[in-house]
Amino acid sequence: MTLAGRRALVTGGGTGVGAAIATALSGAGAEVWVSGRTERAVPGARWVTADVTDEASVAAMFAATGPCDIVIANAGQAASAPFGRTSLADWTALMAVNLTGVFLTFRDGLNQMPAGWGRLIAIASIAGLWGERYIAPYCASKHGVVGLTRAVAKEVAARGITANAVCPGYIDTPMTDRTVATIVDKTGKTEAEARAYLAQGNPAGRLITADEVAATTLWLCSDGAAMVNGQAIALTGGMG
Repeated sequence: MTLAGRRALVTGGGTGVGAAIATALSGAGAEVWVSGRTERAVPGARWVTADVTDEASVAAMFAATGPCDIVIANAGQAASAPFGRTSLADWTALMAVNLTGVFLTFRDGLNQMPAGWGRLIAIASIAGLWGERYIAPYCASKHGVVGLTRAVAKEVAARGITANAVCPGYIDTPMTDRTVATIVDKTGKTEAEARAYLAQGNPAGRLITADEVAATTLWLCSDGAAMVNGQAIALTGGMG
């Protein structure tokens, strides 16, 4: 496949999954922009500093990139705590990035998207398809992303645009490293035991790689995926 002549934006694209997606899109020939709060070098991509929780910052982001054919809402954060000890501040901060950030990115991306062909893709989570202990706000935010994506998909289908969510399980990224550290701190498990605990839910017996998420995202950008719309695609190795 080739994405030559297409312009793509990946939010939260400086590290981990975002950087892997940016690299995959660039390798397919797209002009790629990545954004984040702190500038990072991503081979094959141009950088624009932006905060997806801020409406003016998102508008400025698209003013800098110009109209994008592919918009990947990848920026996100995770936190864990028993539900009864979750503060309103923690809830609000997580929703701002994980859900409002996708809303603003999709809305402004769609409003400047060229006519006839486009891709809106949210990097959600398997936590957007079912619940899990100690991450209630994260689950709620990702369920919201899936619902938002499905609703938008029905609005844009007649315009040659698709909207989909990619829902991976635990990925081998710096975000998961922080989860591992929390497990070690709270339970006394070793790092290896904590990683094994996260991987045990995947029948393949391992964490998902960032490149695997990037490959699925790249496929959604292909012409062969033109009729894939409004979907929440689970990358879990068969978990569920």
